[in-house]
Amino acid sequence: MYLADRSAPAPEGAKTAPDRGPVRAPAVASTVLALGAVSMITDISSEMVTAVLPLYLIAGLGLSPLGFGALDGVYNGVSALVQLTGGHLADRVRNHKLIAGIGYGLSALCKPLLLFAHSLGPISVILTLERTGKGLRTAPRDALISLSTPPELQGRAFGVHRAMDTTGALLGPLAAFLILSLTVDGYDAVFGVSACVAVLGVVVLMLFVPSGVAPVPTPPAASAKATPAKAASAKATPAKATAATARDADRPAPVRLRDALGLLRLPRLRNLAICAVLLGLTTVSDAFVYLLLQRRTGIGDQWFPLMPLGTAAVFLLLAVPAGALADRIGRRTVFLTGHALLLAGYALLLWAPAWPALPFLILALHGMFYAATDGVLPAAVAATVPGELRATGMALVGTGQALARFGCSLAFGAAWTLWGTGPALAAAAAGLLCCAAVAGFVLRPSAPQDTR
Repeated sequence: MYLADRSAPAPEGAKTAPDRGPVRAPAVASTVLALGAVSMITDISSEMVTAVLPLYLIAGLGLSPLGFGALDGVYNGVSALVQLTGGHLADRVRNHKLIAGIGYGLSALCKPLLLFAHSLGPISVILTLERTGKGLRTAPRDALISLSTPPELQGRAFGVHRAMDTTGALLGPLAAFLILSLTVDGYDAVFGVSACVAVLGVVVLMLFVPSGVAPVPTPPAASAKATPAKAASAKATPAKATAATARDADRPAPVRLRDALGLLRLPRLRNLAICAVLLGLTTVSDAFVYLLLQRRTGIGDQWFPLMPLGTAAVFLLLAVPAGALADRIGRRTVFLTGHALLLAGYALLLWAPAWPALPFLILALHGMFYAATDGVLPAAVAATVPGELRATGMALVGTGQALARFGCSLAFGAAWTLWGTGPALAAAAAGLLCCAAVAGFVLRPSAPQDTR
């Protein structure tokens, strides 16, 4: 399996520049822009809470690193498990917007409940429900993006969406910082404003995201599996074949659970899922990275909510260029480079001197890692899964990756508690190096034309 894809032929009517091949319009589909706006608003709400949550739980409620690792793992693990349900339901009912809307709505309903939860138990339940909403919406949303975009521009489309999403991740911590600075009951004020912003995101989804998208060409891997008997029948009786095709379009067959599980028989998708799991097992949670950076550099508590801004700013700047680069030179190369940058960030946290610029450098590497991986992976998945199972395929890979990160959060929290930060991070770095080498082998090009 490989992440690189061959360039698609120029569509009819495409303008051609002399000696430079076809020229494509840089614009992305309106569905992508609308979903990007929804994600941006929702991320402002979510990141306001996420930015203050580690400090609130550890400094405010006295939670241990092991306890926070368990909660953070559950926080992401629930979302991972629900992704499978969200993806399958979206494909089964053939209404990706409906399932995504339910997910966004559930997350919005949970935000005001944080105002009434001031102990670990209720907060855990609320965060679990909020992550359930995220799990429901993720696969249908990504499927809407891929189904509205030509295959050769998938990386750019996901890059645009992730850039808009990251704009919210940039503004959310900044809003939390300002609220904490200006109010007395800072945490409650953050949770209240977050709830209002989340409702706005749901309204934008309902008003501006279309319920359906225009069909795009089926990926080569899927179209290669067309039944020869159907092709022969179409040649023999074109009129009947046309009529049958029209009837099938009017009454699409329901997606069965067996069809969804059968996706794992696709070698390319299976290898992608394996690599996502391996690398997720050694990807330390963002919250742990920020806590490690604070302890390593002595940054004050009042500045802690601003740490995600560094990651988000770099992600925002590089998400679209990284996606376009992946479309051009191959997704495998960009994807593995992103994990190499993350490994460099781990190394700096472990061994770099206490330079004044160290926090900025680590956060920059962290943002570059996300820019090179977060949109590239779903773009690669979209190239391997037929359109009628697109949300399910994305959910399978996303679930595997998120469950692996759940395991990493538990293991890293336990290692931090038992051995300290240095040995825990060193073990994660060594594991990332080994898993990246394995992923590079599994995702290697299998044909000369795919080596780019």
